[in-house]
Amino acid sequence: MLLAIDQGTTGTTCLVFDAEGELIGRGYREFGQHFPRPGWVEHDAAEIWDVTRAVADEALEDAGLEEAELDGIGITNQRETVCVWDPSTGEPLHRALVWQDRRTAARCDELRQAGYEQLVRERTGLVLDPYFSGTKIEWLLRNVDGLAQRAREGRAMFGTIDAWLVFKLTGELVTDASNASRTLLYDIRRGAWDDDLCELFGVPSRALPSVRPSAGEVGRTAAGVPVAGIAGDQQAALFGQACLEPGMGKNTYGTGSFVLLNAGSRRPPAPAGLLTTIAWQIAGNVTYALEASIFVTGAGVQWLRDGLGIIEAAGETELLAASLDANDGVYFVPALTGLGSPYWDPYARGTIVGLTRGTGRAHLARAALEAMAYQTVDAVRAMEAVGAHPLRELRADGGATANRWLMQFQADLLGVPVLVPEVAETTALGAAYLAGVGVGMWTLDTVQRGWRERARFEPRMEDAERAALLEGWGRAVERARGWEQR
Repeated sequence: MLLAIDQGTTGTTCLVFDAEGELIGRGYREFGQHFPRPGWVEHDAAEIWDVTRAVADEALEDAGLEEAELDGIGITNQRETVCVWDPSTGEPLHRALVWQDRRTAARCDELRQAGYEQLVRERTGLVLDPYFSGTKIEWLLRNVDGLAQRAREGRAMFGTIDAWLVFKLTGELVTDASNASRTLLYDIRRGAWDDDLCELFGVPSRALPSVRPSAGEVGRTAAGVPVAGIAGDQQAALFGQACLEPGMGKNTYGTGSFVLLNAGSRRPPAPAGLLTTIAWQIAGNVTYALEASIFVTGAGVQWLRDGLGIIEAAGETELLAASLDANDGVYFVPALTGLGSPYWDPYARGTIVGLTRGTGRAHLARAALEAMAYQTVDAVRAMEAVGAHPLRELRADGGATANRWLMQFQADLLGVPVLVPEVAETTALGAAYLAGVGVGMWTLDTVQRGWRERARFEPRMEDAERAALLEGWGRAVERARGWEQR
């Protein structure tokens, strides 16, 4: 029996899986969000631990198990969020700075202007952006009284949420390679904290956790249960989708979307607009991934509902889109917070083009769904353009996979099958799979065989129609880019 802890941005989910990978228990609770200033987002790490512990108990009770009956625990987590605590007392020394926090944007601009972008890209595969952990740690060191000295003396520990939970569960100060690769401090080529980057951000290396493989025991709970699987949420979803071979990819359709493509054991270059990240490390073998972050997908449908009031529920969009034979030249570029991968254009703004007197709400609903698929194609084609293994199929998860019209349109645009898994909670399942591998319960072959599809969508669109739709989308994107004054 395996417990998967899926520690997300607004709540914690815990699931219990049996030896066959069947879900037998669950629990979920939300926790507080703190916004001390505009653009600042914080979490209470102590509350996250309390909620996680309570939800784990709920899941075990639902499964009819005691903690000691577990074979292992897997952890997956909101990435880039930074905790700081006293390793001797286990008490947080400041609220956690969340991945959404933008307080270090100006610092990232300074570092970019000073010429450090190339160094960061080469060693970490990331970009200089407040999204990542490095400048968050630097901010804490500079702004929390006495913290810099505590860190130098070994009396303060920085870590992403996985490291915090592992410490509370086992007392060990460890993280895994996938989470370390999101910090701006980890050289993904050498597999080690980077002295130059630590010096750049003023982070004492002794204040960082040890980096371990993503599968394998890192410590035991008081009840003797091994914590044996760790991965950041998007990497865990890639593993949970059993995308274990190069060229296999997944897209998580949520408020935004994250497209990850398994790039194999050789680190691919970090192309403009995309990220190179560590997918997971098992034993001494590192698997890399190319990643695209798309800011607005499901949020575009929410805007139709809450901002324009033209639908009452997201599910209406499927019938509305299917009521039209074509999009009639109407495109919605949902750059409501700028454009993410592969454009990374913060000055882009949301744009609807192609409106005529005949345009109705069905066109807008269809355009919002189409935009999800177009942005996914943009990400995949950017990956393939830099020599990544061609996408063989796309495994899809997230709320929008319930929309069969969207899934078919996605397959048509990509020209490869889109597969929706039987188990919807792929992130937690990935954590369970890693723990299962880590304790020797499963092998990678077991994970591959255990994945089961619920629905498959084969492409059926003609090449000429696909090309025309993508050409129209490209023209619409150009009209949205750079709209806001720099």
